[in-house]
Amino acid sequence: MRKRKTDYRPVYRAIAMISQCGVNMIVPICLMSALGLWLDKKLGTSYLMVVLFFVGAIAGFRNVYIVMKSFWKTPGEDNTEGFGERKQRDVGKDKRD
Repeated sequence: MRKRKTDYRPVYRAIAMISQCGVNMIVPICLMSALGLWLDKKLGTSYLMVVLFFVGAIAGFRNVYIVMKSFWKTPGEDNTEGFGERKQRDVGKDKRD
């Protein structure tokens, strides 16, 4: 008797989404904090690291929001819009044709 093959694609997709969210949150925070530390040393200040840390956190939350928004789209929707390939829209045409 053959063993039944289990489909693990949803599990792999969930793991990929979780790790992508983590990377999208950590990278901007680390980069902006490092930039803040470097600027604090160069300029002799002591507050730029904190300010740029929060800028990185906001950018990270925005990245996670975009990833989650694209993850929860229905399969029939076009996921390329917003990633450089905009659809051509009929702006001035009459919809009654």
